Amino acid sequence: MKKVLFTLLLISSSVLVFAQQDPQFSQNMFNRLQPNPATAGSNDAICASLLYRSQWVSFDGAPKTMLLSVDAPVDFLHGGLGLTVMADKLGFEKSLTAKLAYALRFAIGSGNIAIGVDAGILQKSLEGGLASSGGVFIPNDPDDNLIPKSSVSGTKFDLSAGAYYNSEHLYAGVSATNLTEPKINYGDFSSKAVRHLYGTIGASFDLTPSVALKPSVFVNSIPAKTIADFNLNLHFNNRFWLGGSYRLEDAIVVMVGVNIIENLRLGYSYDITTSPIKNYSNGSHEITLGYCYKIKKKIPPVLRNVRFL
Repeated sequence: MKKVLFTLLLISSSVLVFAQQDPQFSQNMFNRLQPNPATAGSNDAICASLLYRSQWVSFDGAPKTMLLSVDAPVDFLHGGLGLTVMADKLGFEKSLTAKLAYALRFAIGSGNIAIGVDAGILQKSLEGGLASSGGVFIPNDPDDNLIPKSSVSGTKFDLSAGAYYNSEHLYAGVSATNLTEPKINYGDFSSKAVRHLYGTIGASFDLTPSVALKPSVFVNSIPAKTIADFNLNLHFNNRFWLGGSYRLEDAIVVMVGVNIIENLRLGYSYDITTSPIKNYSNGSHEITLGYCYKIKKKIPPVLRNVRFL
């Protein structure tokens, strides 16, 4: 019964609460483009990343998110371009985001600093009439006018911006998503995407020639709440890594990963819930797969005049 009651509360909140939040991730060190467009092209390689997250396992209608991101440096634009496509499902609400990013990069000291923007669409839909079709949503009051009797959807323009610095052993960035706070109307009610402020910083320290320590902090803030992840990973021979994070008032995260072949990585994380939801949830799973193709730049040959040899 507790499981059923919580599921109903979780799903109904997507209808009754007008403010919607961005999906939450644990392996944020491998997911930099989605929250911050200024990271486009920062790896000096053509990079693609695929991420899948299943949150609060054991609940019907619990969040499930799929994210694809691709970015690359583009020299004639003096920066980088990126693409993110994200599909999120929470109860009987579905969200689809597609954005194109551009980052203008400048060399500064031993690193690069960039400012970036992305623009795209946010589409949301509600699957009404699930009770009659054998779905999980069964309203307490079937005559409630706020509950759609059929599927409804809407699409709005969305915008994000950020700044980012990275060097060989350090990176840091700030950004804001949902700058336009797009509001999608469903007739008798509407859903608004809340503006999110993000901040991140990370470093890499070589403990030995074969072991590197990589700490990072990731902060996600909305008007009602601020969430911070404190992460520490150990990398071995640039091949394997393991570590964990602590998310304030929410979860302890354990993670492992391997570079299957050069430039192809596979990562997994598991959230051990520490909030009151722990009495109902079996935690959260997250898998990432990423590949980077290093661009080999041709260096023109140097022609020398025999008179000046």
